[in-house]
Amino acid sequence: MAAALLANTLYSLGFVLEKRALTSLPEVSIRQPARLLRLVLGSPLWIGGSLALAAGFAAQLVVYRTLPIAAAQGIFVSGLVLLVLLSARLLGEETSGRERYALGAILLALLMVVLSLREGSDAVGQEAPYQLILLVCVPSLAAGVWLYGSAERRTRNRHRRPTTGVEYGVAVGLLYGVSSLAIKGVAGHLTTHGIGGALLDLLSSPYPYLLLFTGVFGLVMSQAALQRCRASLIVPVCTTVTSLFTAVLGTLSFGEALPDEPLRLALRVAGTALAVAVLLTMPKHDTAPQPSPPAKELASP
Repeated sequence: MAAALLANTLYSLGFVLEKRALTSLPEVSIRQPARLLRLVLGSPLWIGGSLALAAGFAAQLVVYRTLPIAAAQGIFVSGLVLLVLLSARLLGEETSGRERYALGAILLALLMVVLSLREGSDAVGQEAPYQLILLVCVPSLAAGVWLYGSAERRTRNRHRRPTTGVEYGVAVGLLYGVSSLAIKGVAGHLTTHGIGGALLDLLSSPYPYLLLFTGVFGLVMSQAALQRCRASLIVPVCTTVTSLFTAVLGTLSFGEALPDEPLRLALRVAGTALAVAVLLTMPKHDTAPQPSPPAKELASP
């Protein structure tokens, strides 16, 4: 629990710092990935946000070694509340009444998942068949890249109403869902005994290569989307998709059983269903006022 809450804090802080850095940079695009990387790597604030995300990744490894996937995802969703608070404080992003109701629903979903936990009674899966992992992950990666490309084409239509970033969030969420399964797979290979053999075994698995792919493409796609849309909306959508993807497909892939007791099972399932409902009620068009971009953003690189 402590590691999960620490990961939430680090991820929320990392996204907000990256968003703040991106608002002071010229417009970035996935069609120019080298330029995008050059711009963000030249920003100390963005690097600070990336380091916070990397630390959150380390905390996530600890979580996956101690909690079942479905329970961990329910706790990770709680980070959305902190993210929205930080976005309002540091980025000047305002939330609507509808979005605040969604945050209340997220807190309720977190409470349901936490109440469904019982120490020592839930098995934590460590391994999954590689063929099954690839069968789940490869189509998901293709769907995420395709959906992002479709959102980019629609966004370039100047007559289209401003988007909240739901499409971007779903697309990046699919990539991060695959990344989350890969992190779970890496966590299962970590051991303090026979480090050399464990490393060779890890390199023969698909997990490092899935992490590399999602790391590179997720970085480029998420930064371009984060610059265009409010962090307080695009990140919750992304997180909800990632959590749902990981909780459902990860639980099945790693063979983690759901609680046997009817009450605990109902709480676990209801918490997941509530997270889905939050995603479905997110507005697709932005009506909230956006902070005025600084003059530097409009300058040519």
